Parts: sequence; structure tokens; C-alpha cells
Amino acid sequence: MSGKTVGASSTMKRIALLPNHVAIVPDGNGRWAKQHGLPRLEGHHAGAENMRSMVAYLNEYQIKYVTLYGFSTENWSRPEDEVRGLFQLLGKFIDKCVSEFYQNGIKLRHLGRLNELPQNLQQTINSAVELTKNNTRMTLSLAFNYGGRAEIIDAVRCLVTEGIPPQNIDEILFNNYLYTAGLPDVDLLIRTGDELRLSNFLIWQTAYSEYYFTDVLWPDFDKKEVEKALIAYNQRKRRFGGLQRGKKGSGVNNITLGST
Repeated sequence: MSGKTVGASSTMKRIALLPNHVAIVPDGNGRWAKQHGLPRLEGHHAGAENMRSMVAYLNEYQIKYVTLYGFSTENWSRPEDEVRGLFQLLGKFIDKCVSEFYQNGIKLRHLGRLNELPQNLQQTINSAVELTKNNTRMTLSLAFNYGGRAEIIDAVRCLVTEGIPPQNIDEILFNNYLYTAGLPDVDLLIRTGDELRLSNFLIWQTAYSEYYFTDVLWPDFDKKEVEKALIAYNQRKRRFGGLQRGKKGSGVNNITLGST
């Protein structure tokens, strides 16, 4: 979609091609809280507020798909009060934002093992998914109780249960059994907090993603930092194993931002 986007900064004029699908590992909430002399859970509260802002920023840039890593299958090993607090925080985040998402054309999806979450949280998620299911401006996927290996195992279990002949299984079919069925592969993966790993996040869908790592802690990752990531992405050359494929960046959103 071309045209002028209200609120986007003039620095975005440097962006010729934007990623279609941005995935984010929002790391550093606990360290941010420690730096500010606050309880760890307060860092998660600050992170949730930034998540809301980040969705608004990326919606300005007309990013079509955004996936946020909220709680991994490994996070169950954290202290019980922190896990319980994260569940409550997600519920409050959805309750606070769902009307805004609906009005802004954002479709909400959940990725992960929903049935293992508390019943009231399941209901909150399902209600938000149902309310926003017909929105088309952006698809926001919340990976909560998600693990990349668990996703692949669950997909294999479904294939076996349905008796799919092995010779019929290819990447296209397998994609349809993942939590992310219907979503495109990730173009740009951003991880904050100075960690240089995927942490079991979208390990199938990021096979050819561009990675952007930053030492900025998630609550401090603001619009200026987003622009840095998008500019860095625009400077990459994506060949997908070949010698040349499309233009630099290989995004699908051709967009003009700022004053004309």
C-alpha cells in the first residue's frame, strides 16, 4: 500500500521496502526493573505497556503481520508468583487493548498450547480472537505458552493422528499443521536485551528471516529503535539460497512516509 502515513517520522523516508511479517522477542523486562530498583513484575508491566505502543508504531508503518513472544513453554519453570503475574498481565493487556485493536483493524491470534492456560485466561483470549477475527489491517499474533519444538511436535502428532501418508507430506502441507497456519514466514526477527539466540521461537518460520539484535532492553525499545531495525532490514540483501531474488530487503510493503 502506497501513500502517506500520519505520524510516521521523516527518517522513514529512507525505507523503500518494509518487512511483511515482523516477529519480536521482547527481552530485558527483569533487568530493566532491576536497573530502576523495582520488583521484577513491574518490569513486565512496563514491557506490556511498551507492547501496546509497539503495535501502534508498527501499524503506522503498515506492517501486515506482527508476532510477539510473551510466554514460552520453558517459562513454567520460573517462580510461581511470577508465572501467575504474567498470566494476569496478559489478561489485563487484552482487556485493555481489545477495543483499540478492533477499532484499528487489528486481528488477534493466539499461538501456543491454549488448553494449558488458566480457564479465565483462555476465555479472555478466545473472546478477543472472536471479536477481531474479521479485521484485515494487521494480524497480531501473541505467542503465549509457545515453544517452537512443541509446535513442530504437535504438528507431527496431528499428521500421524490423521493418517497422512508420508509421501504426501511436504513443506506446504506441514505449514498447515503449525500454530501459524495461514501466516507468512517471518521477514524480520527483532530481539531486544542483548541476547543473541532464538530461544525456541518460530524456529520453522524463521529459516530465512533477517535477524536484528540490540542491547536495548524491551521497555526502552521505542519508535526510534523500531526505525533503526527497519532501516537495517532495508539494507539487507535477501537471496533465499539463490544468487538474486527481488530487490534489497525483499519486503512487500512499498510505502512513502513523511512529507511529500
